[in-house]
Amino acid sequence: MNGPTTVMLAMIVIGLPTLMIMLIANRFFKFREKRLEIEALNAAEKAAQYASRSHELEERVRVLEQIVTDGGAQTAAQIEALRKPTSRKRIPASDA
Repeated sequence: MNGPTTVMLAMIVIGLPTLMIMLIANRFFKFREKRLEIEALNAAEKAAQYASRSHELEERVRVLEQIVTDGGAQTAAQIEALRKPTSRKRIPASDA
């Protein structure tokens, strides 16, 4: 074999597998990056849900604190409001 043929054969034997490995690695890293983006979005969504639920629970605790401390004619209305979780109306605090 002469020089140029040997060089060409070496480029094919070494270059093609190297190129294939690079292409496979590139696709793998793109897939991994996309998966991490999806996981980050899911984590952010869960955090938002937890924050929302925490806010709702804080509001309910405030109403319960008012019921315990005020104790008057509005107590029954406040208890009924707590039984209806779809009702988000705020009950005015008594002036007592």
